[in-house]
Amino acid sequence: MTDRYLELANASLTKSIFDALGLPTPVHLQREDASHPHRVSGHVFSGSSQGAMFAKEIANTLATTDIKLANTDDAVKGSLVFDASGIRSAEESSQLHEFFSRHLKSLAESGRVIVIGHKPDALKDTTYATVQRGLVGFIKSVAKEIGRKGATANLICVDRGGNTALEAPLRFLLSAGSAYLNAQVLTVAKPIAEMTADWVRPLAGKTVVVTGAARGIGLAISQVLARDGAKVIGIDVPQAEAALNEAMRSINGLPLALDITSVNAPETIVSFCQQQGPSLHGIVHNAGITRDKTLSRMTSVQWDLLMQVNLGSAQRINEALLATELLDNGGKIVGVASISGIAGNPGQTNYGFSKSAVIGMVDSLAKPCAKRGITINAVAPGFIETQMTAAIPFMTRQMGRRLSSLGQGGLPVDVAEVIGFFVSPQAAGINGNTLRVCGQSLLGA
Repeated sequence: MTDRYLELANASLTKSIFDALGLPTPVHLQREDASHPHRVSGHVFSGSSQGAMFAKEIANTLATTDIKLANTDDAVKGSLVFDASGIRSAEESSQLHEFFSRHLKSLAESGRVIVIGHKPDALKDTTYATVQRGLVGFIKSVAKEIGRKGATANLICVDRGGNTALEAPLRFLLSAGSAYLNAQVLTVAKPIAEMTADWVRPLAGKTVVVTGAARGIGLAISQVLARDGAKVIGIDVPQAEAALNEAMRSINGLPLALDITSVNAPETIVSFCQQQGPSLHGIVHNAGITRDKTLSRMTSVQWDLLMQVNLGSAQRINEALLATELLDNGGKIVGVASISGIAGNPGQTNYGFSKSAVIGMVDSLAKPCAKRGITINAVAPGFIETQMTAAIPFMTRQMGRRLSSLGQGGLPVDVAEVIGFFVSPQAAGINGNTLRVCGQSLLGA
């Protein structure tokens, strides 16, 4: 659905009126160029704290991109990258202030701020860990200061051995694919599987299952994964078979019309995947429904049906897949949660429960999956422009769009790009993460 406010705020004839009235003027976000995806370019200014530990990894990453280093204080910078891993005390935190107070003002529209630090509980020194935890509050505050530019700020926390897998999250956060990912903490650890793949088509020769693939976010996920080289097995309910067939035809994917809540669905999916080859690269649990009612008015049918679609089916499919070796040694599991599962929402006790449980699924399966070379992560979308949100009352819809640091709703492709990153082989060090794709929505922030 078109965001008319966003269009008017950026139109040459009306922008001056918005400015004169002091109205918020969100900018058009720069997203991936479909003809040149994953290109990392622009001017970057990098810095580091004294005793920082990841300078070599940052320099090596930047050297493999089309990025140009900005060397002067007054140059316009598309991105600012700061290695804060050396900050060990309250006094040393002044290095953050010194760097960003000098350079933040010259950050370009749709720019990126990336701070890199340690995962606090990976540090034995409690004072050191305490100060590193402060980077979370810092990055969330910076994100709110620069959001009016369409710029984002995110934090990479490096766990033990994570320096060897730092390139993938750094490249992703510098790319246009992270346009609506804002104020997030991404943890990278020692890779648990092979990371070698092409940066432009990382999924070439891979097969990935997407549930709820006929339309909306599921369709966008399928399109992004296909763009990146994957053979997509798209699953949706039999009632949407025509739309599913058309969606898969357009990306050379494989349709599987199936009610994922049926008793035999997990076995059917496993069998279908085995027919395609001896391994499955990943599965994206996107299928979901809403059945909104205040708790006192909600029927047991509304509760139970939603729970089986949003949660129970994903659990059973995971159990069936993990009973085989299809996903071992490089497989990916991705769940689609929601900020409603983080912050709650009136009339959505059932939905909030199910989406919070998806996050719980990631937390509980991360370690056992890692032992088999499988990663599991989740996205938690905020206000995304879909048919579902188009049906929301006008004022509620406007509030959903404006109550974020970026001042606008996201697009299905924004969710899909983060999932594409999770599914890429290069993200083998990313496990147990849940990232909000919400533009830093003030809901639960």
